Amino acid sequence: KNILAIAGKPGLFLLVSRGRNTLIVEALDGTKKRQPVSFRDKITSLNDVTMYTTGEDTPLMQVFENVKQAYEGKEVPLSPKQASKEELEAFMLKALPDYDADRVYQNDIRKVITWYNILVHNGITDFVTPEEKPEEKKD
Repeated sequence: KNILAIAGKPGLFLLVSRGRNTLIVEALDGTKKRQPVSFRDKITSLNDVTMYTTGEDTPLMQVFENVKQAYEGKEVPLSPKQASKEELEAFMLKALPDYDADRVYQNDIRKVITWYNILVHNGITDFVTPEEKPEEKKD
């Protein structure tokens, strides 16, 4: 809930405090630089982001959980900037097999890899709480 993406600013940010007309955020890029962000900026909580699939949209945190399981909790070794279209598609099929290839663009996949690696690098790996995990069907 406290991890934010801000339009026009690269990377992810941790919500530290709320001011009168601003939010105080801390960069998760190693600099730990704190800065005010106006409510006029487009601020998105990662909990509010979903990925298009062929069925119902999947929350981004569930996609991160799938990536975590596929890569055993380690960072994705794929370079988002240098990866080919085929490598990005193969990654997405591993992370979310039923993703909608027509509506999920290469830049979206690059963001998933970049954001996931930022979170793992900062020790944030609890993407889905136990009650949010899909229940297994019992026969």
